[in-house]
Amino acid sequence: MQLFNTLVAHAIPWLPHALVQRISRRYIAGATLAEAVQRVRALNAQGYPVTLDVLGESIGAMAQAEQTGADYLLALDAIAAHGLQATLSVKPTALGLLLDPARCEQLLAQLADAAEPHSALCIDMEDCRVTEREIALFGRLKRARAHVSLALQAYLRRTYQDIEPLLREESSLRICKGIYLESDTELVDGAARDRALINRHFLHHVARCFAARAFVAVATHDAALIEEVIALAQREGVTRNGFEFQMLLGVCEPLRDRLRERGFTVRIYVPYGQDWYGYSTRRLKENPRIAGYV
Repeated sequence: MQLFNTLVAHAIPWLPHALVQRISRRYIAGATLAEAVQRVRALNAQGYPVTLDVLGESIGAMAQAEQTGADYLLALDAIAAHGLQATLSVKPTALGLLLDPARCEQLLAQLADAAEPHSALCIDMEDCRVTEREIALFGRLKRARAHVSLALQAYLRRTYQDIEPLLREESSLRICKGIYLESDTELVDGAARDRALINRHFLHHVARCFAARAFVAVATHDAALIEEVIALAQREGVTRNGFEFQMLLGVCEPLRDRLRERGFTVRIYVPYGQDWYGYSTRRLKENPRIAGYV
């Protein structure tokens, strides 16, 4: 079955756009802000806060970065106008980090300032080409902005060193497993061969956040890992205001519902935008099991 799933995933680029769009409706709010607002309002009504992501991490010109920044500002306007429980997740490369770092920082600062006081901004982590730059960028932005947070990837060796100064500076963090294809030298032992081996490292980083009493977003769909996090929070005396779970739109909905019913905050990652096709094909290729099921 695994071979079949992989073959299907590699065939995704040859599927008709209309079919991919139909598949993606579960995982993407739509191509427009209006569609995203509609989905966010429905999730908020069910008891789920969200984080919005404007799709388009691969850009080739600063004009695209400027447009992405404008799209995020419109999203912030919509959050305020509709009273939505929503934050923003932003990939710096979508704002031109690899093209014009100074302008990228200006755009991020503009978004961070516009988000206060009715929203917040998380700098999403990307591949190892930009890890160092994104951590430094976060450090400069958060000096006067407590509502800015940073994602770290548990499958990277360097996260053990990266997390310590961030916790000393009382940073809010988002811990995820990591999805980018990296060399074995960049990854913790065995991560490239068995994603279950990442769990020990993931739990270590969450534990460091708990010990430092830093707010942490726990981004995983791994039910066993989630139970370990809950048990750890209980042992460490961390209240439910000290962390939240985060899950992708349309993924593991029964699990997210059970967590909400148990009184935990579950924030839903809601992507939308014109790059829905690129996002859909990337996610399906990254997760062949979903592709095979479809």
